[in-house]
Amino acid sequence: MELRVNTHLSLLLVIIGILSPLMAVDAAATGCDLFQGNWVLDRSYPLYNESTCPFLEKEFNCIKNGRPDRLYLKYRWLPRGCRLSRFDGRYFLEKLRGKTIMFVGDSLSRNQWLSMLCMIHSSVPTTNYAVNISVIKDMTTYTFTDYGLKVTYHHNLYLVDIVKRRFGRVLNLNTVTAGKLWLDVDYLIFNTWHWWNRRGASQPFDYIQDGTRIYKDMDRLVAFGKAIATWGQWVDANVVQNKTKVFFQGISPSHYNGTDWGNPKAKSCYGQKIPVLTSVYPGAALPPVAVLKKSLKTIKKPVTLLDITNLSLLRKDGHPSVYGFGATDCSHWCLAGVPDTWNIMLYNLMF
Repeated sequence: MELRVNTHLSLLLVIIGILSPLMAVDAAATGCDLFQGNWVLDRSYPLYNESTCPFLEKEFNCIKNGRPDRLYLKYRWLPRGCRLSRFDGRYFLEKLRGKTIMFVGDSLSRNQWLSMLCMIHSSVPTTNYAVNISVIKDMTTYTFTDYGLKVTYHHNLYLVDIVKRRFGRVLNLNTVTAGKLWLDVDYLIFNTWHWWNRRGASQPFDYIQDGTRIYKDMDRLVAFGKAIATWGQWVDANVVQNKTKVFFQGISPSHYNGTDWGNPKAKSCYGQKIPVLTSVYPGAALPPVAVLKKSLKTIKKPVTLLDITNLSLLRKDGHPSVYGFGATDCSHWCLAGVPDTWNIMLYNLMF
């Protein structure tokens, strides 16, 4: 017997398929590129109200710190050739019941971790949670106790080790002793780069070790590549594929020079109120991106790159600037804001 589907019903099913928060992105079938596209105004944004998020820290709470404009909150990332499923915190909690997700890296990882916590809380504001802070391990974990989900941040600037020697602090490009804290985690999201060009008083090491040789300094891009390769060896040696999924956050850009986005008069991100509205950033490519991608190719086990650089480059308006923590900050991101999109991408790729 032939079944004839009413045209209106077919249309309804198509609409449901597009809007469903559980929709999967099939990149192969659609030609979808999550990381290329443009920012569009969406009046339903932001995804949460920063004033009701109990996890948000002062550093990223731009509105509470006095930022007067609001348009930067209203942009949604539209990827080329596909739609991103909207984040559904209840589904996320159910899907990850009894599991652990860990963000490992510098303060940009913390930026993304806090965004994730706010997004979950906004979806299920009455769910219970508990916090555990380990000063020794430099880790903070929020457990959503109704679901047994742990969302952890491990503060780690370089992924590889800094060790104290009698002659000073040594950045060892060949060892990852912190890896013991990452074992048996279900979802790992790593990040490093923000601190690799630090020099002077803010640099937390005095020497760099590569193999048996110790240098006073070396090309930081070369050192970064060697560290990623070492981290990749840890992944290959320790990650159990059917247990743990590994992601790398990618390179988050800064906006301190208006010439990069075609406005030489802008000396920083201060006063920027809208994104670059094209799909291509007019400034030069960031050198660490190529180094990272080359190093990731050497890893045998699956690592998914959250290639956030281009979409974040377009958001010169998304930084705290003077509405953060002290000096003008054009490196971190306001919350709500750009890291919410990083997490929407993570959400779509996780499942």
